[in-house]
Amino acid sequence: MVPALDEEGGAPLRCCLRHSEPGERIALVSYAPLRRWAAETGAEPGAYDEQGPVFIHAEECAGPAAGSGYPFANAHRVLRRYSAEGRILGGELVDPLDDDAFHRAFADLSVVLVHVRAVEYGCFYFEVRRA
Repeated sequence: MVPALDEEGGAPLRCCLRHSEPGERIALVSYAPLRRWAAETGAEPGAYDEQGPVFIHAEECAGPAAGSGYPFANAHRVLRRYSAEGRILGGELVDPLDDDAFHRAFADLSVVLVHVRAVEYGCFYFEVRRA
């Protein structure tokens, strides 16, 4: 991890699910978003166990603020749907990111996990699990 001062702000922070503010110390790190879920559930995503870059705070972070609504909902997003085995079942480009988008994703009973991703680079933002 190489911390850096974010002079402009606006980086999507995975640790607290908000955009960085100018002057915050952040880092760009590699993250494999299916691994924690797979370890908890016994899923074996195989080739779908991808790894990619995410921004985090360089110092300890308190995490997401409660009750702030859907993070990163202000632009086009991709909802990527996964099976219990960790296989991709499809995706949907959404705008806005809202309850209806998740209702559509989970209408397929074989979907157990949904990743919210950026359109531009496919970067992982957060996941929603079937309750």
